[in-house]
Amino acid sequence: MSPTHETMRELSGLYVLGALAPADLAEFEAHLASCEICRTEVSALRPVAAALPGTVAQVEPPALLRGRVLEAVTGQSTSSHARSRPAAAPIAPWLAAAALLAAAALGGYAVQLRGRITNLEDQLEQAIARVSLADQQVADARRTALDAQFQVAVLAAPDLLRIDLAGLPPAPAASARAFWSRSRGMVFTASSLPALMPGRVYQLWVIPDQGDPISVGLLEPDSSGTLTRVFQTPADIPPPMAVAVSEEPAGGVPLPTGQLYMAGKPV
Repeated sequence: MSPTHETMRELSGLYVLGALAPADLAEFEAHLASCEICRTEVSALRPVAAALPGTVAQVEPPALLRGRVLEAVTGQSTSSHARSRPAAAPIAPWLAAAALLAAAALGGYAVQLRGRITNLEDQLEQAIARVSLADQQVADARRTALDAQFQVAVLAAPDLLRIDLAGLPPAPAASARAFWSRSRGMVFTASSLPALMPGRVYQLWVIPDQGDPISVGLLEPDSSGTLTRVFQTPADIPPPMAVAVSEEPAGGVPLPTGQLYMAGKPV
């Protein structure tokens, strides 16, 4: 039997009691039309369901009940009931059938409940995913706005210096431009940078008139080799005599060790 059949079969009890939700009712009846086993089970349960309202009848209390009550109150036996106990009445067949029907109904309800819980869990996961996506979009928008403000501040700096970079033999088609302000930082744009092998990264350098090159940061161009980055630079950094881009191991290095891909001097 298929999982669908077993699921539908568990709903038989609720079906004959008229307790299925409209959506479940339509699905169960569609299954019933093609399933002989479920039709047989429903046919067997219908008489039991129909008889349930009349199974609770008024019962005359047994005569011994009065004696038991008096005995409990006075502590004395009032009849020969203390010497004998009536035999337990056999379980009525309808009671056993009703118990089976109730068990079937509870099983069907459990199936519906599991389905609803699963549906709610799915909805919750989707809502959490939407919230996470919205949070990420807000963070990206905030970062973009801050970068734009930073670029405007650098480009408006009174001590602005522009450096145009040209591609070197490893990347002859590449080009870039750096706008540097000692007081406000650097804006760097590049295009046509070739993709690097895994584990390699581009690193941007300021080359002063004296001393070692100073790392500005790592560059990660998009699939077309284009990027725009903003960098905070140390306030005591000397004016660059040149700006260069090299290929380095992932994570960057303190001093350049790889090939230079671009370089340029202040305009």
